[in-house]
Amino acid sequence: MPASSHALPETPRKGAVLTVVALATALVLVVFTIPLTTLGSSSAALSAGPAYQAWILSAMPLGCAIGLLPGGAMADDHGRRLVFNAGLTVMGLTLIAGLIITSPLALTILRILHGVGGAAVMACGLGLIAKAFPEISERTHATAIWAAALGAGVAVGPIFASLIDHFIGWRAVYGLEGAVSIALALTGAVLLPESKADKPRPVDLAGSLLLGCGMATLLAGMTEARQNLFAPLAIALALAGAALLTGFVLVEQRKSQPMLDMALFRRPDFSGATLGAFFSGAGVLAIMSIVPTVLERGYGISPVMGAIFLLAWSATSAVTALGARYLPAWATPHRVIIIGLVACAIGQTAIGFLGPDSHALRIVPGMILAGSANGFLNAALGRQAIASVPAERAAMGSGANNTARYLGSSVGLTLGAILIAHGGETREGLFMGWDAAVILSAVMSLLGALCIIASGLMKAPALVVEN
Repeated sequence: MPASSHALPETPRKGAVLTVVALATALVLVVFTIPLTTLGSSSAALSAGPAYQAWILSAMPLGCAIGLLPGGAMADDHGRRLVFNAGLTVMGLTLIAGLIITSPLALTILRILHGVGGAAVMACGLGLIAKAFPEISERTHATAIWAAALGAGVAVGPIFASLIDHFIGWRAVYGLEGAVSIALALTGAVLLPESKADKPRPVDLAGSLLLGCGMATLLAGMTEARQNLFAPLAIALALAGAALLTGFVLVEQRKSQPMLDMALFRRPDFSGATLGAFFSGAGVLAIMSIVPTVLERGYGISPVMGAIFLLAWSATSAVTALGARYLPAWATPHRVIIIGLVACAIGQTAIGFLGPDSHALRIVPGMILAGSANGFLNAALGRQAIASVPAERAAMGSGANNTARYLGSSVGLTLGAILIAHGGETREGLFMGWDAAVILSAVMSLLGALCIIASGLMKAPALVVEN
């Protein structure tokens, strides 16, 4: 039996693994986008003011950031199928609970739990793919489909939610998506093979608590900062979060079997993938998440039309991700991540400089360019996330990568919301704030490319395989 990974005596069903993982990944993104088009109706029904609306939008990213790395580590040690299906079950049950909630606080808590469940799915999905597709060419194809599922979820989610909200009601969105999540959990229990590390590590309780509390506190501070950047509560939460995350790093450095091996950051492939995920979140993912709201406020379009506009980015991203396997040999993941971030920056810049006299359609070419680049970028990030860690730590690698993505998106959304709010309540002020947010997002993407180029100059230590 190989030392790097242990599998229970099941024959891997490659097609079944890829299908279930891709559908579940798409579902997580569908759930992630629910508030983009239902926030107005759910806020009205639950009497949620601006502060609660900001929390409803931020709650699922917070849950994902808390759960991704611990979920990935737990999956590697105790079973990727087990944690994957548990995540779908948690997400499904808490979605169904959305049928009966009566307060914005309850919805915020449920959205955090949606994120925790979705985190397990996202972390384990790439781990299951890594085990089922050990050969490089097959894995490249599989991670391309996984990346396409990301784009497909963002494309389908807002339109599905807005249509169900319009014809049935916003609660039905949660109920229907919860039923799909439970159905996928049952399917995964039957079709997915189990796999885990040959020698499980002990539970890193201190690391998990410090990371979870640190991420939760830091992201809570960012959410509060969207209302008032210099509010004492926002500053206190951000400082406390930074202190807790510093404690996490110090604890992990002292452990012989840490949840996250800090030595991995000395590897250009791992650090490049992590930086790429962070800056793609802070750049293109954050700014595209704001597009429907800006179009609704600036041009008076409906939530459904806002979701359709978003297709120019999300659907294009899904299509180009599928084409990633046809890239030439020189297009290594490291190079694709750099080129993808630069191309995203160009597309992001092109969606700015709107005004009351311009047409909303003017942003479409930039969204298509950014979506095209983002599809290749997602495929490269997914492949590099599991290739840059030992095979028995694949889910942890995925968890670390997606944690960086969600942390980056929270940073980008916070900065974007602050800049747009600074523009004022008028249409002219909205577009001035939008231009500033767009420019900052493009700078984030370019900064990411530069950081990854710099990280590539490091000498990579050899990967250590556990015996």
